[in-house]
Amino acid sequence: MSHSTPPSGPPAPGGQRRVGAAPAPASPLRQLRASDLRGVARLATQATTGISRVAEGVHQSVLGTLGLPGGAQPGRTRGLTGLVYQSIRGVTQLVDAGLQAGLARLEPFFAPSTPAGEVHWEREAVVAALNGVMGDRLQRDDNPLCTQMGWYQQGLPLDLSALAAPGAATGKLLVLVHGLCMNDLQWLRHGHGHGAHLAQALGYTPVYLRYNTGLHTSTNGAELSALLEALVASWPVPVTELSILAHSMGGLVARSACHHAAQAPAGASGWLPRLRHLVFLGTPHHGAPLERAGHWVDVLLGSTAYSRPFARLAQLRSAGITDLRYGHVLDTDWQGRDRFRKSPDQRTPVPLPAGVACHAVAATLAARRSPVGERLVGDGLVPLHSALGMHDDAERMLGFAKAQQAVFYRLGHLDLLADAGVARQLQGWMQGR
Repeated sequence: MSHSTPPSGPPAPGGQRRVGAAPAPASPLRQLRASDLRGVARLATQATTGISRVAEGVHQSVLGTLGLPGGAQPGRTRGLTGLVYQSIRGVTQLVDAGLQAGLARLEPFFAPSTPAGEVHWEREAVVAALNGVMGDRLQRDDNPLCTQMGWYQQGLPLDLSALAAPGAATGKLLVLVHGLCMNDLQWLRHGHGHGAHLAQALGYTPVYLRYNTGLHTSTNGAELSALLEALVASWPVPVTELSILAHSMGGLVARSACHHAAQAPAGASGWLPRLRHLVFLGTPHHGAPLERAGHWVDVLLGSTAYSRPFARLAQLRSAGITDLRYGHVLDTDWQGRDRFRKSPDQRTPVPLPAGVACHAVAATLAARRSPVGERLVGDGLVPLHSALGMHDDAERMLGFAKAQQAVFYRLGHLDLLADAGVARQLQGWMQGR
């Protein structure tokens, strides 16, 4: 994962900073929060518990080849051996409880190690990646490292009171939704930010979403719809135009949010009627092969009794990642199904939102368009057909108008965030050209 360069310099129109010389990075230790200690401690104790389960599974596989029975549950040993493993897990849980209680009491005594308002670029990048890989587990365990969905500008929580100052906000609202294992800070890459560019060129006020990319896309979509409703209602000036720019997984979350808003009772949604443009940058509308490769790891590890216990390691990947197998946007796409089991694409087709100008940007590492490049190469993560919403099944075709599609060659997935040609294309579409 690439890290973007931190911004510096005085604020520019639209709530962004002009990019100058990057400041010297702060010491990683200075970027830690007191609550991070509790989060890391919980991950360590959970890792100990997980390893003990893997070890017990291997132990029972060996005993099984000798004809010895196992415990009450698959992969568990019995008798004294089972008691030992059970004791290890019990002691680990006690240690975790003690650490959590002790560290929570100590947190008020730790003074902030960095000035208020300072953005912790390196820490936020690590936390974003961690949430992408196992964010559903972090949420389930109430881990302090779990990212909560919210609005940001310049890497800090959105301050609506500051935007109420004359000229601080316009009626043209641009919402930017990042992709898997990323955060709002990473929209700035190689000194360029699409949000700042569109603010300067077209008068938008950009607002950035930060969210836990390890959760199901439909879960994030429902929450995004609710947040958009509140944002539009509390915006300091009347919102005359709303546009959404989404990268990668963010496009699936945005489509899910649109679906949730469209299903609301008539007149209940205040933001969807204001949505003018919905732009997708490298969104895996029909899935990404790399997640399917991870699924095959599950299958291979589960093929023998000796390797089967290690399948737990492959199944650490989050609900958000497994949603990328086919591009889930609805709860019904995953509810009641084993997300690690091989299964055909059973999604309910969801069309693009009606009355909204929807645009698709796709990239390919190939030098020119070809059947192999479209099917296999793509931008390194997302195939061309998936990014353009194309599918062999006519019901699943998203049907982007030709004028609303753009393909960029010799460009990678993350390069879509900083390419000058992509920026010009976005500006042209959102100007109505």
